Amino acid sequence: MSELPPTQKELPSIPEDIERSASAMADNICDGFIYHDQRKYEESVRAFTAVDVVQFDHLTDEEARRAAVGYVDALWAKDEVEESCRVNGELDPDRLEAADWSPVKAAFERRASVADIDPRYAELTTEAWINHKTKGDYLTPTMRAQMLELRSVLQQQTYPEKPRHGQYGFGPEPVQYALGIELHDMRRWEQAREAMVPYFQYILDERDQ
Repeated sequence: MSELPPTQKELPSIPEDIERSASAMADNICDGFIYHDQRKYEESVRAFTAVDVVQFDHLTDEEARRAAVGYVDALWAKDEVEESCRVNGELDPDRLEAADWSPVKAAFERRASVADIDPRYAELTTEAWINHKTKGDYLTPTMRAQMLELRSVLQQQTYPEKPRHGQYGFGPEPVQYALGIELHDMRRWEQAREAMVPYFQYILDERDQ
């Protein structure tokens, strides 16, 4: 089994001197996933916190940290589910589909609650993670969930506002985010960082308007 995350009292402090640039945010989000792969919980929290402190500028730094902790706890809970569904060292899709994913959803619900994200975010992201491991469509719920998160980040509940016909869709930024996740899956980290820069640059540019 993977190690359980530390208690709230043991969580790392908020990183100092957080760089508020799209390139730094892209670096930190990739680092957060890399630290997760390396089983470094505190480092992963710090990396995701450095992203959330900047993108959720309507939150206090402590609230942003709590939002990041929710995401990292979901990653660790996912690992626990996966470890319980191995057969001869391999993940069993049927067991994964039938497993109890409620701890993952609960962690996402904490993130959504503190960051004022539409509650559907937790259900959609959990669905995406299940599908990701069982050969289902994970990109659609990923982009839908990211659209909801982005609405909170921008404090703009009508995102994406399309100027012409073809109103259905998640907006280009959630698609860009999904590309970053795909590159993460392939361990193409430099390309993943490059893919995420325009996502975060959009957030910063919208804030400056």
